[in-house]
Amino acid sequence: MHIAEGYLPPVQAAAWFAVSAPFVVHGSRALVRQVREDPESKLLLGAAGAFTFALSALKIPSVTGSCSHPTGTGLGAVLFRPPVMSVLGGIVLLFQAVLLAHGGLSTLGANIFSMAIVGPWVAYGVYLLARRLGGSLDVAVFLAAALGGLATYCVTSVQLALAFPDPASGFLGAVAKFGSIFAVTQIPLAISEGLLSVLVVRLLTRVSGDELRRLGVLRKPQEVSA
Repeated sequence: MHIAEGYLPPVQAAAWFAVSAPFVVHGSRALVRQVREDPESKLLLGAAGAFTFALSALKIPSVTGSCSHPTGTGLGAVLFRPPVMSVLGGIVLLFQAVLLAHGGLSTLGANIFSMAIVGPWVAYGVYLLARRLGGSLDVAVFLAAALGGLATYCVTSVQLALAFPDPASGFLGAVAKFGSIFAVTQIPLAISEGLLSVLVVRLLTRVSGDELRRLGVLRKPQEVSA
């Protein structure tokens, strides 16, 4: 998913920065408000950021100029809502670009849009829908993490196709080509991320049940002992 340094045309790279910037600004305000209103959530915020960093640092080569890996943003979106994850995810991507050469600074806007904006919003939407349809917390978290990760790669496929349309089939053909290559590694990774996220939430219900209830993740007393 991390598009490599210099891989996008400069105009497109700048456009993705412009698209992502309002979300990050809004997310920064949401993060400040979260810390101000609930100072005790700082530790869990740090854990959500660390979870994203650790999972998204697992690098598997995929499409030329990019790579596959879990994203880790679905869990944070469920806990703190997507705006906060736009900031946490952006910080993670910045550190990875600078310290690990994982992604790039020129492509940071594009990577933020796919992993820290679209992924969390899809994850949170899926989570809310699953809960409203009567799904258990485990099912909702699994679907959110898995589909949020897949959404990230769908967006990356579009970004790469815009930069490198197929000579014969054009933009749509390139989207299908990039998406099919990503699917080989990303579908099993998404399933694995969903299962891992469920295990993390189960652990949090045991050690931080009150905080999850305060965040609105736990709705029923019996869910604490799930």
